Amino acid sequence: MSRRGRLDAVVVGGGVVGAAAALMLARSGWQVALVEARTPAPWRRDARDLRVFAFAPDNAALFEALGVWPAVVAARVQPYRGMRIWDAGCGQPLVFAADALGQPQLGWIVENSLLVETLWAALPGAGVRVHCPTRVTALDQDDSGVRLELDDGGTLEARLAIAADGAQSALRQLAGVGTQGRDYQQQGVVAFVSSTRPHAQTCWQRFLPTGPVALLPFHDDADPALRGRLGSIVWTLPDDEAQQRLAEPESAFAQALTTAFGGELGEFTLQSPRAAFPLRRMLADTQLHGRVLLVGDAAHVMHPLAGQGVNHGLRDVAALKSLLAEAQARDAGALSLARLARWARQRRSENAVGAYAFETINRVFSNDALLPTLLRGPALGLVGRLPPLVHALWRHAAGV
Repeated sequence: MSRRGRLDAVVVGGGVVGAAAALMLARSGWQVALVEARTPAPWRRDARDLRVFAFAPDNAALFEALGVWPAVVAARVQPYRGMRIWDAGCGQPLVFAADALGQPQLGWIVENSLLVETLWAALPGAGVRVHCPTRVTALDQDDSGVRLELDDGGTLEARLAIAADGAQSALRQLAGVGTQGRDYQQQGVVAFVSSTRPHAQTCWQRFLPTGPVALLPFHDDADPALRGRLGSIVWTLPDDEAQQRLAEPESAFAQALTTAFGGELGEFTLQSPRAAFPLRRMLADTQLHGRVLLVGDAAHVMHPLAGQGVNHGLRDVAALKSLLAEAQARDAGALSLARLARWARQRRSENAVGAYAFETINRVFSNDALLPTLLRGPALGLVGRLPPLVHALWRHAAGV
């Protein structure tokens, strides 16, 4: 039984990218439904979500346009005003500073659960019809639209379906879209830690032969003793070593982390449980198949060393927003396959460049071969001594 007539779009997946896509389409005047398999975990002020993002300025502008950024900022964000990247082998660090770039901040560290909760709170007021917990079990489509069958026996019909249901996207598989990928045989170990030296509102990243280790500054509004010294780490390690780090005593883990950072931030102390997630590259063969459009992790999964995964996913949404605005300005058909195909080509190209670029950086810096070790540290230092190049790199990462 079809539910309440034909829609303009059905978004499958209610994470950050999917919820943002649904809200954006509804704000643009579309009739939209959101299908999500699991009720999102609530954000808690008295806890910390291990999954955090380095949120770029262009995506903050997108959230501002959607009317949700003020609520995110009012809850809990950590602006960062610097980035310091260096190699364990040799050479000078590459430094980005907000003052030198003429910016109040370079970005913000934000928890995943806070972003999701804020977006979901805005969905009813925008008119989005939320179906949760519900899964899509079948897909039929033709040139005019799609028909989705749900596991509760209902159906949804729309002119467009958007797959935003993650790296294992069920909708992508139902649409028959293939993927290409590579398992890096690495894991990202994450935790919250405190340091004896202040983080100085700076993102820190050191390249080691086993992979990069990074610390993102984090705002703690519960324990004044940790303010300015609390951070979220992502430590890239080979699979076996990652599991060893998860199992070892907290004191041994903290000491190993201190060594991995070369003592730059002093001694570390664990402030949360540890977790790990596998690292890989995945790119969908296309971001448009018929009238099924792919965004976020359903379309692309990247190495987290630059913190750009969720930013690229939200740029899929921002590019679609621009497409709609352009079509409305020209009084043209926003849902024409030609327009959607252009969007898909542009987004897949940019996402593929990003994915392979991050993979190449990881390969070059995550080994102990003599020649790369001798060259990469000085190369970072050279880039740091060329302000126009530093500015261009930041603008690219910031999406401005």
